[in-house]
Amino acid sequence: MTDVVADTGDLLAIEKYKPLDATTNPSLLLQAAQMPEWQDTLREVAVGSQSSDAGDAVVEACEAFSIAVGKKITGIVPGRVSTEVDARHSFDTQTTIRTAQRIIDQYDKAGVSSDRILIKIAATWEGIKAAEQLEKEGINCNLTLLFNFTQAAASADAGVFLISPFVGRILDWHSARGDTPESAANDPGVQSVSRIYRYYKSHGYSTVVMGASFRNTGQIEELAGCDRLTISPSLLESLANDDGPLEQKLGSGSHAAKTPAVEARVQYPHKTFLWDMNQDEMAHEKLADGIRKFTADQIRLEQLMVSVRST
Repeated sequence: MTDVVADTGDLLAIEKYKPLDATTNPSLLLQAAQMPEWQDTLREVAVGSQSSDAGDAVVEACEAFSIAVGKKITGIVPGRVSTEVDARHSFDTQTTIRTAQRIIDQYDKAGVSSDRILIKIAATWEGIKAAEQLEKEGINCNLTLLFNFTQAAASADAGVFLISPFVGRILDWHSARGDTPESAANDPGVQSVSRIYRYYKSHGYSTVVMGASFRNTGQIEELAGCDRLTISPSLLESLANDDGPLEQKLGSGSHAAKTPAVEARVQYPHKTFLWDMNQDEMAHEKLADGIRKFTADQIRLEQLMVSVRST
């Protein structure tokens, strides 16, 4: 009822659970860079840059590492791999476009066709506009760090291939304020993804909804039937060990399918998008926090690359 996507750079976990797709991000690449199976690749890309500028060489090496990881994963999964644009470009449409084009070009040179790759971009206004242009060029995108309906509606109108609405980080924000749901069905992250999914299906959007950022299996089970769910190896293990029944909650085979259209179709021009994001305290905070955290891990990866280059 749902396509499973591995949220990891761990090749053994991907081989074990046999997902359709796999997603990576700076945090997962940093983890991969510290795994034994990636050390040869790390050393190879660390010294392979042709740039005469030391800073540019490190950035190129990190990008090459992300592509090497992605290429390896495409040899395991039958579907697509998501590779993320540097989060420091989250508010720069043109640089995001150029970076995405370069990543696709590097994959092509490595023998991986563009139809196996999704370019992962933060769902800022600038990121959504970059994805809109990239989709017109035939480069499919995954809009990440998506925390609310405004981002989702704007992404669908931009014609993006896939969105990754976050569940766990939404719950984290509410739990930190003492608002802990009584059940997974009442989880604010689960409710957000369910609303987005029903809105898309009600209005015929082709954009794929891929729930992400899970904290427990209950959240995953409440979204059974969603187009795709990207899940960490630890939660995949828990699901694999659970032999209980699984009820479909979303999609054509669910009870929810019998309900009428959830809400009218809406569009978000620039100023309305920014205003609605500003008014949504949770989404505003978590988007900024996510960009900062991905940037911090990107910088850590670059620091690791510097140390490898110097040895």
